[in-house]
Amino acid sequence: MRLLYVFALILAVRLASVFVVKTYYVPDEYWQSLEVAHKLTFGYGYLTWEWVQGIRSYIYPLLIAGVYKLLALLQLDSAELLVLLPRILQAILSSYSDYRFYVWTGKRKWALFLILVPWFWFYTGSRTLANTLEASLTTIALSYFPWYGEGSAYLWLAAICCFLRPTAAVIWLPLGIYHLRKSRISAVELILKRFVVIGLIVASAGIAIDTYWHGRLIVTPYEFLNYNIFHNIGSFYGSHPWYWYFTVGLPTVLGINTLPFLYGIMETVRKPEKFPICKQLLITIFLTLVVLSTVEHKEFRFVSSLLPLCLYVSSEALSRLSYRASRTVLWTIALVILFGNALPGWYLSTVHQKGPIELMPKLRQIAQEYKDEREHRASILFLMPCHSTPYYSHIHENVTMRFLTCEPNLQKQDNYIDEADRFFDSPKSWLNSHIPVYPRTALPSHVVLFDSLADKISEFLGNYRLLHTIDHAERLQARTGKSIKVYQRLRAGEENTYNREEFQAAAEQPEQLDDVGILSENQFN
Repeated sequence: MRLLYVFALILAVRLASVFVVKTYYVPDEYWQSLEVAHKLTFGYGYLTWEWVQGIRSYIYPLLIAGVYKLLALLQLDSAELLVLLPRILQAILSSYSDYRFYVWTGKRKWALFLILVPWFWFYTGSRTLANTLEASLTTIALSYFPWYGEGSAYLWLAAICCFLRPTAAVIWLPLGIYHLRKSRISAVELILKRFVVIGLIVASAGIAIDTYWHGRLIVTPYEFLNYNIFHNIGSFYGSHPWYWYFTVGLPTVLGINTLPFLYGIMETVRKPEKFPICKQLLITIFLTLVVLSTVEHKEFRFVSSLLPLCLYVSSEALSRLSYRASRTVLWTIALVILFGNALPGWYLSTVHQKGPIELMPKLRQIAQEYKDEREHRASILFLMPCHSTPYYSHIHENVTMRFLTCEPNLQKQDNYIDEADRFFDSPKSWLNSHIPVYPRTALPSHVVLFDSLADKISEFLGNYRLLHTIDHAERLQARTGKSIKVYQRLRAGEENTYNREEFQAAAEQPEQLDDVGILSENQFN
């Protein structure tokens, strides 16, 4: 019964995160899961270049699409439920992985405490990210790993992790070698009858699923490695120095938990015979960081699967410390860890980058209710860095929308510049060549942008009135800003504060507009 109470506590924390975490983290939370599932289920939406090129597996989106299909059959497919239920589903899976972590660590109190409080896991544990799924499956697999005795159940989950994200192999390769070395079964038999068989079954099922949904024979793990590793496409989205994961990436993910982790490292190095599992976990962590460091493009979420390994090392060391430390010392350590996680967890979950999430209900209402003078539905233009917001999954209305794309140079063109960069290099020129302003009804009905851009395209915004201003972040940046603004196209007779007189003067001479290309073909639709 005690285990049931433990699981209920874990589940309560993870479900709470669904409703507390209301900020934007990375585009993949939506564009590689919810948007794909929406397209599969309802027939409209947007698939990014990764899905066109076939470097992503449909396995995770299909799980979400199953939820969407059930909602559609029950006629309960409101946008609110389309957003909420996948997060609840992920939160339940994360809860089970946390429970398995507690069991794996010998049901220690420190283990339960350490898995509940990390700010990064609270921040991401209910997000629909493939990295969150991978971290959950990794934790569950580690709990079934044959640290003592024999067993191969973990191989199923490890194989799924490696198929979904091939980089997971850098975690499971050293652990697999450790299994081969300590097992009483011969290495040849273990490899042929367990490793190979389970790997082939998982790979065959994954290839069959992806081949069907991509419409061609495809091995998505190979395509993933081909584009991201062999051709280094990821560097198009940013690069970091080789040591970044050691000095910034993992320490940031761990936060204040870095301190007990360092203590765990010291204890393991000093007395490796007392910490055999920790020793193997540290070897795995180090090798994983080394391999990931060779890839230019780095992100915090790429090391989220290492979190349970680090927390195990921390919990083992703190549990042994509890035998000799005073009650005051232990409570001080616990409170420092708790408050050290609570502050960044609260700030990043509720304040920083909250704009895109608060924006979508307003756009949803516009998509549902707006009609222009000709009874046309809304058409929304996002003049923001690409993928700055969720998309159809949060609006669930088949209206015309467009955003600035940022596809990498897949065709190896000379002097390639993606659409978003072209726009921000010269916003006025891009608008003149892509968006006609005459007649006014040819314009998109609504424009969404960050406040830092408004003054740069004030002439274009002369055709609009400000409808909403939504707080986003605390500081102004080059392409983002402190707030998000939503503009609505003017109707006949409406006034606007943005250069209205200048626009009227230009509108009286429509023949001049064609000279600058703004009467060219409307590329918005």
